[in-house]
Amino acid sequence: MTPTLPGLIVELACASAQGTGESRRHANGLLTLAYRAADGMAYKYGFRDLSARMIDRMRATALKAEDPLLVAAVAYVRTETFFAARDLETAAGALVRAADTLREAGPTGVPGIAAYGALHMRAAVVNGRAGRSDSAWNHLAEARRAAERARDGVYFGTAFGPSSVRIHDLAVATELKESGTAVERAGSWTPPVRLPAERRSHYYIELAGAQLDIGLHEDFCRSVELAREIAPQHTLEHPGVRRSLVKLVQSHPRPSANALALADWAHVL
Repeated sequence: MTPTLPGLIVELACASAQGTGESRRHANGLLTLAYRAADGMAYKYGFRDLSARMIDRMRATALKAEDPLLVAAVAYVRTETFFAARDLETAAGALVRAADTLREAGPTGVPGIAAYGALHMRAAVVNGRAGRSDSAWNHLAEARRAAERARDGVYFGTAFGPSSVRIHDLAVATELKESGTAVERAGSWTPPVRLPAERRSHYYIELAGAQLDIGLHEDFCRSVELAREIAPQHTLEHPGVRRSLVKLVQSHPRPSANALALADWAHVL
């Protein structure tokens, strides 16, 4: 995808500039999704300034597309900018406003329900990171109610549904530093293969961090291995995995062979 994106963005920008009416709105909708793909790669590889620029472009083209669900998707992604700036208060407020706008606009079918639920799912993580436990769980409860009416799927680039909410159940507990609760909530559940690989992998990365916090070192290794099996590159490049492996190897007097092998694979030895 990476080599084709620049040319695709140029073509769609030309279509937007030259089009009229519905064709122009359609081109802007596609351009918004292309910018989102570019943002995803920029953010993953640490180009925060480029990511922020892509999100600004997304906001502009989503408005020109005149699609409220695209605008909601941009509000979801825009949280990355606030995370980078450590501005959790603004992030939480922006997500709530976007969700309220969707609700007030009235029914828009399953995609609208998914967009609304995803915003609350994201708000749950933001509030968890800010240490606001009640708000975090309330937002996740609202996301869960939405997921009762939207099956697992990818809506405007965002995975949402009952399984995604279940994954965020673990994520919120982890953000709140409730590692024991996180492991307990995870139980023996496994993310279904119908979910995107990165989301399934991220579940095991979150679980691994919680397991490490409560001293379950071998369980930690197994979770990292599962994440690696599902999405090797995502797991290798995830900063949380690298931090956790460094923490385990440096704090444990005699790391297991599994831990050392993972640390060697992640190039942190």
